[in-house]
Amino acid sequence: MKSLHRLLSILLAGVIASAISPVALAADDVLRVGYQKFGPLILLKATGELEKRLAPLGVKVTWTEFPAGPQMLEGLNVGSIDFGVVGETPPIFAQAAGANLSYIGYEPPAPGGEAIIVPKHSAIKSVADLKGKKIALNKGSNVHYLLVRALKKAGLKYSDVETAYLKPSDARAAFERGSVDAWVIWDPFLAAAEKQIGARVLQDGKGLVNNYAFYLAEKTYASRYPKVIDAAFDEVIKVDKWIEKSPRVAAERLAPIVGLDVGIVELALARGGYGVSYLNDKVIGEQQDIADTFSDLKLIPKKLSIREVVWLPKEAKKVAKK
Repeated sequence: MKSLHRLLSILLAGVIASAISPVALAADDVLRVGYQKFGPLILLKATGELEKRLAPLGVKVTWTEFPAGPQMLEGLNVGSIDFGVVGETPPIFAQAAGANLSYIGYEPPAPGGEAIIVPKHSAIKSVADLKGKKIALNKGSNVHYLLVRALKKAGLKYSDVETAYLKPSDARAAFERGSVDAWVIWDPFLAAAEKQIGARVLQDGKGLVNNYAFYLAEKTYASRYPKVIDAAFDEVIKVDKWIEKSPRVAAERLAPIVGLDVGIVELALARGGYGVSYLNDKVIGEQQDIADTFSDLKLIPKKLSIREVVWLPKEAKKVAKK
């Protein structure tokens, strides 16, 4: 099929993350999924169940791994993927940059799954002690909002700290060699830092942020192929329920895929949020609050309306009837 051949050519050319080049919208015989090395999507990839589900519709599935949510949404923005999952902040930065995205569903709060950490023997004992310090984080990721909220609670301004925008692998290296004073990070990188190098949690998300995860689709794709998106999201729900029911088995299956010990993966899964569903008014409102916070801080260039880009089941049915 022409669209599949085009996709293979793109992938062979190295069109991933920062090296992505724009491509046309995929035809209805391919669903291109972006994933990170953790969570329901990577397990769904391993099971092959999505491929089985979409086969009767004549749809194939391709998978592209990304290091974090912002890079994944860069891929969605330029047309390299159609579906993926990210934290609560990346969609806001992407929408502000003009990405043609739709919120499909969300994972419930997991505030313990992200944290500000410091080296084991650091003299930093509270968030207030971060004033004037250098903090590593992935710009536009879920932890970006955690840092903003934690600083505000401690009576600090965002400008009171120095931020180093680094992807997780680079941030871990900087953290270990002492080039930064603190690191704001999410699971499983958080669990790995705790277990492997004894990193100390200064402040996690509890009482500060929800740390939702959002399933997103390229808006035009979702409008044209709602049955494909419905089927993909239904398979995500099934995997999510299985992980919640069998966390130890899920950890054992995930461990070799992500290259971490079972105990680390199990800790990360224990802090996850389970019960994947479509968005509701409460979640939309809370996501709007985050968007307003970033626009007020001038970290995004304009005010956003989250509700305008939410894809609800009833809207999908209307599209399907046309």
